[in-house]
Amino acid sequence: MPGANVMQAGGNTEKYVDTKRKDDVRYANILAAKGVADAVRTSLGPRGMDKMLSTANGDVIITNDGATILNKMEVTQPAAKMLVELSKSQDIVAGDGTTTVVVLAGALLKQCLNLLSKGLHPTIISEAFHKASEKAVEVLTAMAIPVELSDREALVKSASTSLNSKVVSQYSSLLAPMAVDAVLNVIDPGRPNSVDLKDIKVLKKLGGTVDDTEMINGLVFDNKASHLAGGPTRVENAKIGLIQFQISPPKTDIEQNVIVSDYTQMDRILKEERNYILGIIKKIRATGCNVLLIQKSILRDAVTDLSLHYLAKAKILVVKDVEREDIEFISKTLNCLPIANVEHFRTEKLGHADLVEEVSVGSGRIVKVTGIKNMGRTTTVVVRGSNALVLDEAERSLHDALCVVRCLVNWRFLIAGGGAPEIEVSRQLGAWAKTLQGMDSFCIRAFADALEVIPYTLAENAGLNPILIVTELRNRHANGEVNTGINVRKGQITNILEENVVQPLLVSTSALSLATECVRMILKIDDIVSTR
Repeated sequence: MPGANVMQAGGNTEKYVDTKRKDDVRYANILAAKGVADAVRTSLGPRGMDKMLSTANGDVIITNDGATILNKMEVTQPAAKMLVELSKSQDIVAGDGTTTVVVLAGALLKQCLNLLSKGLHPTIISEAFHKASEKAVEVLTAMAIPVELSDREALVKSASTSLNSKVVSQYSSLLAPMAVDAVLNVIDPGRPNSVDLKDIKVLKKLGGTVDDTEMINGLVFDNKASHLAGGPTRVENAKIGLIQFQISPPKTDIEQNVIVSDYTQMDRILKEERNYILGIIKKIRATGCNVLLIQKSILRDAVTDLSLHYLAKAKILVVKDVEREDIEFISKTLNCLPIANVEHFRTEKLGHADLVEEVSVGSGRIVKVTGIKNMGRTTTVVVRGSNALVLDEAERSLHDALCVVRCLVNWRFLIAGGGAPEIEVSRQLGAWAKTLQGMDSFCIRAFADALEVIPYTLAENAGLNPILIVTELRNRHANGEVNTGINVRKGQITNILEENVVQPLLVSTSALSLATECVRMILKIDDIVSTR
């Protein structure tokens, strides 16, 4: 009877174990996860298709990024959700290869189905896959080429390889060097192996084309300067104060009304308000401050019309509604301190810049700060685009390129792209499997076969004959041409390193390790219990 084991112990006791349900749960999990992998498979590689996502509130997103597609998809099956989490973790670790990792996991799960149907135990498969993934990482590391951060050309090559599979691939010659320069600008000599991407601010502005994207060595504010009372919009030799207090009349702590019936009392209140605001502005002016950045306030208005009028008279340029989360970035860039109380407003807390001016960009205006004295290690990139869809995708693509350069800073090794590393790992694992015995050999052979899904999919998405291409690739690699891969543009097999198709080693190794880990986890689940 299939799915049931009858065990006899001591000749008289019989124990009946039904494994059918467990097999069904495992089978359902694998199929659900495979379904998710197949959904993003067509968007792998430079000739991959894009997905149009329509959200519940009517927004439309066009993207090629695996993490974004899976993030926006409504996945209800618990095992399929694990693949969504898998692409998120690849996004965090490497930033690129989010589609690759899901496609790999799908191929490994397909091999698991074959092995399970032959009666292999899930634990044996899981252990063998773990060994295979460790061996695969060794093979990849042996193939890698060391790279120095001074070799700007190699960094640009890897960033443009990442951008080539995106919607904005035609702009890779502009965005790739920009991503490299942005990351190199923010590397701290004290910690040369780590980059915090929070130090790179990406600002989106509608209008123009992606060609108009620029990197600014300074600071940019998305809000325009306050013109309400005719204040200045350009200040040279700026002394910049970043304040977190309000320049408006104080309010009571509790919600209450004060009824004033006498006109003279009303005049006194207005006079007190004026004097209170003037007092604050005089203290600010006394320090020589001529540019004021005011944090957004939720308790009361950060500035009133009256205070803006007095600030304009004092010839102080005002940028209001600065977001709370931007305060740290601004104070790091300007090398100034945020001031929480007017009593603490002193000259040494101000930032200094050569020029602060308002410029018009597209349909809106931005405030630009340039020539900052003792500027912190930060960079601002203003991304432009003709419509919101292109703009969002350009920002996502730039983020991926920045992550690729960050990977190279963390672990300074490059590896060929175009399906070359996967075929090489597959070949070496196949050879290794022949030296092993028992079930391990069988499972590792299956793992090696699964890796061929990457070159197969690349060829398929480019409209080539996948079986012919993968067979020829295997043949070339068997003859010792390690860096041979699929050249999608020419539609043939060439040495990929000469074509400048390279990627960071970290992207490939983390994709393999994370995909294997996820598959092992799905394999070991034999029941789903819903709890309240």
